[in-house]
Amino acid sequence: MTKFQSFSYKFLTIISLILLAGPISVSSKGKCESQELDPNISDALKYKLIGMASILLASALGVCLPFLVKKIAFLHPEKDVYFLIKAFAAGVILATGFIHVLPDAYQSLTSPCLGQNPWGKFPFAGFVAMLSAIGTLMMEAFATGHQKRSELSKPQPLDANEGSDELAVGGHAHVAAFVLERVDSSQVNRHRIISQILELGILVHSVIIGVSLGASESPKTIKSLITALTFHQFFEGMGLGGCISQAKFKCRTVTIMVLFFSLTTPTGVAVGIGISNIYNVNNPKALIVQGCLLAASAGILIYMALVDLLAADFMNPKMLSNFRLQLGANFALLLGACFMSLLAKWGES
Repeated sequence: MTKFQSFSYKFLTIISLILLAGPISVSSKGKCESQELDPNISDALKYKLIGMASILLASALGVCLPFLVKKIAFLHPEKDVYFLIKAFAAGVILATGFIHVLPDAYQSLTSPCLGQNPWGKFPFAGFVAMLSAIGTLMMEAFATGHQKRSELSKPQPLDANEGSDELAVGGHAHVAAFVLERVDSSQVNRHRIISQILELGILVHSVIIGVSLGASESPKTIKSLITALTFHQFFEGMGLGGCISQAKFKCRTVTIMVLFFSLTTPTGVAVGIGISNIYNVNNPKALIVQGCLLAASAGILIYMALVDLLAADFMNPKMLSNFRLQLGANFALLLGACFMSLLAKWGES
């Protein structure tokens, strides 16, 4: 997985730079530039700085929480309650894709500022989200396939069928241990792929919502966004942190991924503050770039939540054989999805 991890970090870094630089290059004021400003914009910067600190703290706490609870026996990953925690986090990520990100993509790509042809004649947001989900499936399948082929190309242990009985028994035990080790390694590698792709999807919309908050000049809007985004980042961080903890990365890798998630939105807010005088959310180019990136992010999040997080756990033999655990996981899933959905209404108030 070394090559894949190296590629992932380079890709994440490049995407971050594009996303952070993109709004500056495409958001100069254009013909569709009327924006309503709150008369108390002098308070806006103060609230933005408070928001940066609040979102940074919530993001860091959320993504680190799964690592902290591992030390509590009751919340250990092998315990049933951990299934409930992961189901809740998956519900949060699923609602983020459906309720927070995809509607924003539709709003951007169907804006009157883009005109009817071609943006009003085809559902581009849904199309991009679909392509993103398919692309995520392909990326995951190819990465997993590459890993499987690499494992099969390694030397296999010889079964000692010839010789003494003790040698044969020892040989069988060695083969069994090798098979178990391979299965465990395959699961870990799968979790590594999942966590990296999931972080990519989260990274995209985190930058955009950060820039939107930083560029806003309405204290009322900023205050509602701060509250919603603080909770949003905390629970989304829990979902991502759970995936990272299962991947069993080295300390350096975990630190990089935690920092990526924790700093992305606050950095987006800082960029938004810096370009607030020239940023125009109604600029056609800005709407197209933002809408396409949001739609791609939604596709990734929806796919990862349904396929890699929920399907894997809900089809787990341990859950299928425990009716009470099934009920609890379904309730936790609905609770996480409903809670995150309510935050969308909170953010609009």
